[in-house]
Amino acid sequence: MAARIQKMKQLLPMIRKKLLVLGSGPIRIGQGIEFDFCSVHCTWAFKKEGYETIIVNNNPETVSTDFDIADKLYFEPLTPEDVENIVNIEKPDGAVVQFGGQTAIKLTEALMKMGVKILGTSAEDVDAAEDRELFDEILEKCEIPRPKGQTVFTAEEAKKAANELGYPVLVRPSYVLGGQGMRIAVSDEDVEEYIGIINQIAQEHPILVDKYLMGKEIEVDAVCDGEDILIPGIMEHIERAGIHSGDSISVYPAQTISEGVKATIAEYTRKLAKSLHVIGLINIQFIVVDEDVYVIEVNPRSSRTVPYISKVTGIPIVPLATQIICGHTIRELGYTPGLQKEADYFAIKMPVFSFEKIRGADISLGPEMKSTGECLGIAKTFNEALYKAFQGAGIKLPKYKNMIITVRDSDKEEMVDIAARFKAQGYRIFCTNGTARYLYQK
Repeated sequence: MAARIQKMKQLLPMIRKKLLVLGSGPIRIGQGIEFDFCSVHCTWAFKKEGYETIIVNNNPETVSTDFDIADKLYFEPLTPEDVENIVNIEKPDGAVVQFGGQTAIKLTEALMKMGVKILGTSAEDVDAAEDRELFDEILEKCEIPRPKGQTVFTAEEAKKAANELGYPVLVRPSYVLGGQGMRIAVSDEDVEEYIGIINQIAQEHPILVDKYLMGKEIEVDAVCDGEDILIPGIMEHIERAGIHSGDSISVYPAQTISEGVKATIAEYTRKLAKSLHVIGLINIQFIVVDEDVYVIEVNPRSSRTVPYISKVTGIPIVPLATQIICGHTIRELGYTPGLQKEADYFAIKMPVFSFEKIRGADISLGPEMKSTGECLGIAKTFNEALYKAFQGAGIKLPKYKNMIITVRDSDKEEMVDIAARFKAQGYRIFCTNGTARYLYQK
């Protein structure tokens, strides 16, 4: 690893100060301005290091496409063909893909074929995080558990895998952004339906079937220089596992997990970052069941929680990651490696939805992201921070305590406790026939 870092340091002085920074493309559900924040701060950091920066992005509503952010701006689609035209004109000596989300990451292979060097985490290591077999090998080597799963290509294989794993299962395509095509299946009929949905998306990669664990979802963004790792903080999702992280209310610092679990998460993050030879940013999502910690996803790139954790901890992780890509180390930049001390206040990220503006929209939440924005509540107490977040998102508590509950049969058992808690708060509950009968029986 030390040799690899030294090679990176030797490479950068040779570069003629011309770097390609790939953005995340137009804003849409599942891909927002969070990645634009990363692209802009990365570009500024590279300029401070003395490099000429060239941004490729085609989003008219974001800061990265302002004329004065980079030395040059190409307002072009993020496709291999369009990027190749830019490469032929500019002949950049390097490209940075880890700050533009999955859209930029997907261009890694095409850029390498064009002869453009990828700075930061290598393409092979990015692929290892997405490839089921390679990633399982890394987890086994690191002795890190993950929910059991299989790689499949057809609906029949998926049903067979689901029955072997036991329902419920998470069915998802690999290499997707915003949870596109992901579904939780509770029966063979669900698998048939969801495979059909997934196959509507052009697939160059296999489909993954994972055992769905009911637990707390925890998220970590970190910076690694190849040897040391800096973890600004641990975020906990209020929604249960299975709801996309972009649609979940995220709490910093994590409130309901033990110090032992926090230590385990920090250690797993360190092991994974080193095993994947991360140079720059890494995002990891965990599930905590009691005191057991499982890894569900690793992204060796920026994530949509990077601006949030940067702001609430005061640690500028995008400029740090950029400086590390330029050859600096965490210690050299004045930071102590490891999990940083928690703040003495609460910061709650609240997703913002546009359901009321889209008639007929499916408002149920799941693995595919549906939020179109977010806001932040900060206070000395959890309740005040949560209230501020609700206010910021435009969510008003109902004036009259009346509610309707109707759920499918597979969710009825879990719904009982939720209904009891609302009743204890003084709510009057209306139900459809099946749900009402089930509640009366309980």
